[in-house]
Amino acid sequence: VVWWFGAWVFWRFFVMGVFSWIGGEKILYYPGCLTKGVLTENLENYKEIFNRLGIDFVMLPEKEVCCGLPILNAGYRKDVKKLAEKNLKLFRSNGIQRIVTNCPSCLHTFNDVYPKLVRDWDIPCEHATVVICKRIKEKGLRYKGDEKDREVVSYHDPCHLGRYSGIYDEPREVIMMLGGKIIEPRFNREGALCCGGGGGVRANFEELAKGVAAERVKSFSGDAKKIISPCGLCYANLKSVSDKSVEFSSFVLGKLRGMGR
Repeated sequence: VVWWFGAWVFWRFFVMGVFSWIGGEKILYYPGCLTKGVLTENLENYKEIFNRLGIDFVMLPEKEVCCGLPILNAGYRKDVKKLAEKNLKLFRSNGIQRIVTNCPSCLHTFNDVYPKLVRDWDIPCEHATVVICKRIKEKGLRYKGDEKDREVVSYHDPCHLGRYSGIYDEPREVIMMLGGKIIEPRFNREGALCCGGGGGVRANFEELAKGVAAERVKSFSGDAKKIISPCGLCYANLKSVSDKSVEFSSFVLGKLRGMGR
């Protein structure tokens, strides 16, 4: 009993608590499968953004596994539970106290799905747009050019980030703070149209996904030079029908570099 208690004290207050003692947490940047395996430029973008803004993070690229949402959508609930248990064990063994992800689907899975599958899941997850927004405000970074010179863009609300996770304002705030001028599409926020790529549609019915994306693009103003989305899948599916599609990290990093940050 004494040995067990001593081990627990060491783990709880040294391994898990050391980051709190020095004023922070051990934060895992979890990019998600699409970003890590396909949209690798976005992966590097987010890492550079975090470094430029002084956001400390660690990664476990050779160890972490898929969050499991794709196979949950396919009906394999038991397999998702196994992935959840594996990820929880991995994160705890590495002292992870918080997760930051740029994937809205992973965000939804960690915060809404895992707690229902794994009783002792207790690691909070934040979306990268929220973390970036907080840090930009803390640093007081603001666009200092003329209002007429703001870059005219539009913003697409991803389903899992908006309707599932309730995140609408922070991405828009970041765009505005860094020099963007947003022209909202006809359908936005809670009423935003899906990009057409989620739920396995793009993977299994590519032409259907492109058709939905084309309809979504029509709802954006022609005056907007870019359609920005903080979801890799939304960005990729909209990109398949419009060169205006830009992933959130590309816009943010470009502006930070321009500001010398």
